[in-house]
Amino acid sequence: MSRVPVYHKDDASRLLVPRLLRWAWRNQVGWMIAAAVVLTVVFQFRQVEGDRAVKAQSILPRGRAAAEQAVLPKVDLPQHDVMALVNGQDITRPDLITACVQRHGKEVLESLVNKRLITNHCQKRGITIANEEIAAEVDRMASRFQLGREQWLEMLEQQRGIKAQQYVRDIVWPTLALRKLAAANEIEVTEAEKQKAYEQEFGEMVRARLITVESNQLAKQLHAKLVADPKLFARTAIEYSVDVNSASVGGLIQPIRRHVGDAAIEKAAFSLQPGEISAIISVANQFVILKCEQRIPARALTAQEEQSRIVDKIKDEKLRKVAQGLFEKLQSSATVKNVYNNPHLRETMPGVVATVNGDRITMKELGNECLVRHGEELLESEIAQLLLRQALQNAGLEITQDDLETEVRHAAELAGAIDTQGQVNLEEWIQTATTGQGISKAHYMQNAVWPSAALKKLTAHDVVVTDEDMQKGFEANYGERVRCRVIVLGTMRRAQEVWDKARQNDSADYFGDLAEEYSIEPTTRSLRGEVPPLQRFGGHPQLEKVAFQLLPGQLSGIIQTGDKFIVLRCEGRTPGMDVDMSIVDDTLRRDIYEKKLRLAMNEKFEQIRTNSRIDNYLAGTSHAARGSSTDTAAGVRRDGEVRPASAQRR
Repeated sequence: MSRVPVYHKDDASRLLVPRLLRWAWRNQVGWMIAAAVVLTVVFQFRQVEGDRAVKAQSILPRGRAAAEQAVLPKVDLPQHDVMALVNGQDITRPDLITACVQRHGKEVLESLVNKRLITNHCQKRGITIANEEIAAEVDRMASRFQLGREQWLEMLEQQRGIKAQQYVRDIVWPTLALRKLAAANEIEVTEAEKQKAYEQEFGEMVRARLITVESNQLAKQLHAKLVADPKLFARTAIEYSVDVNSASVGGLIQPIRRHVGDAAIEKAAFSLQPGEISAIISVANQFVILKCEQRIPARALTAQEEQSRIVDKIKDEKLRKVAQGLFEKLQSSATVKNVYNNPHLRETMPGVVATVNGDRITMKELGNECLVRHGEELLESEIAQLLLRQALQNAGLEITQDDLETEVRHAAELAGAIDTQGQVNLEEWIQTATTGQGISKAHYMQNAVWPSAALKKLTAHDVVVTDEDMQKGFEANYGERVRCRVIVLGTMRRAQEVWDKARQNDSADYFGDLAEEYSIEPTTRSLRGEVPPLQRFGGHPQLEKVAFQLLPGQLSGIIQTGDKFIVLRCEGRTPGMDVDMSIVDDTLRRDIYEKKLRLAMNEKFEQIRTNSRIDNYLAGTSHAARGSSTDTAAGVRRDGEVRPASAQRR
């Protein structure tokens, strides 16, 4: 039987919907990288005038290879009415636009209004943005993250969900326009500003452990004990600290820098020497104790590095503030009418959604912009829902109102939305689920609750919790664990090099040094290889098998997991909890059932998708049902009609 992954309480707050159906939870602002000035300038205005939009394929200087140009695809969308075919059923362009406007119309309209202010202001002042400037800005941003252009654009799409065409039109162009509009203000950088920026990014750091408690009396008791014996700090953090993330690794936190976080904590940290314990620090109704583990020296910079990485950063930040102020001035002085949200104005101005200083924005523009930004994302959701409707129909099942209400109640219970009488508080849960995501109740019910209820009806009868499942779950939650340090490497060659170094010096401190220098995983690198203790059946079978074979102080061999290579050093074991299985039987059984049900739901959806014919003309992809003929791939619909070439792929 396959391993039963541990059910974690953190999972309860998420409705049981497969990954492909969780599009509703994406945060439009979240995919912007705060460290990049170009992304922070345009939080409020991420769109460009349609007739002035820069075609993504033209931002490269002439003469660059066609393969490079392909990284920056055209903005144009297919003009035919069929956006997708799912087992022969159409999803039409008007239907998809309607769904996009219903979900994202408000935010897209706001950005259309804001971008119209920018473009009109640029027109008045004769400001234009050349393709070469856009290409240079893309390269500049890539270089700031020490990436090539192709790597930068690939990272934006894979990790932030920003396609190249969207990046150019919605971020780069507005940023350059605002910079030019704000450039009349002379930007100067003082020595004090340079020194502060240097200390923030390259200055001395303090590696420390932290204990946070909510009682001043408890803080005093712990402080006295730790001052008497600082070696107890890690164990005390595990037992008492309310900061779960750091407590799980003995209080270790990311190295403390100057001018970045809480001033009181920074002041205390930089007053300590290795091994010293700080005084009790009061922070936001909590009480913090620090232990200094190491003082990390400042990094020496060349004059060129200082100019490019500090001065430019300060200038960008100042220019961002000037540009933001300019944009706020444009907003405050503009006359804007929101027709979209005003029924009376909609009657008098049909087909118009807003006016900006008398300049009209039409519903067609809004629909097209919603489609450009969110079409592919929402089309995936529409395809998923159509697949589920087809599966329910084939199985002779339907989703009733009672099914939906039961699913909402279950989600609320898992999320802990319980009132003072111990009853599920549906109103509180729905308010949390909708307000937090900026969606309506109708949208929540249709796009989150309904898919979950549908998949549950298709799979719940197949899920059974066995005795073996219960035993594994008990061991995972209450059994013995192994304390380890971990080094994560990207290649076998580097792993062999690091493993040999660790073998020649078997001390924990040296292993920590190696983790800090070589580990490619940021958390293990910053915490010198320390990770939360490994339990059995916790989701990492290869690591668990090796870890439970090690004795304290022993080094593992090289463990390959996917494309990563891992080296473990055993630090000891934590004993299992003294818990009678009969006492936790009901809770554990429910938890395991929920986990197995989610897995079954995901597997069911993947099975449905695998066995379906899906032609997505918006994304330019086609998926043939397992064992199907190639007729459909050639463009033949079930009614025998041959689609035009433009409808077969972008």
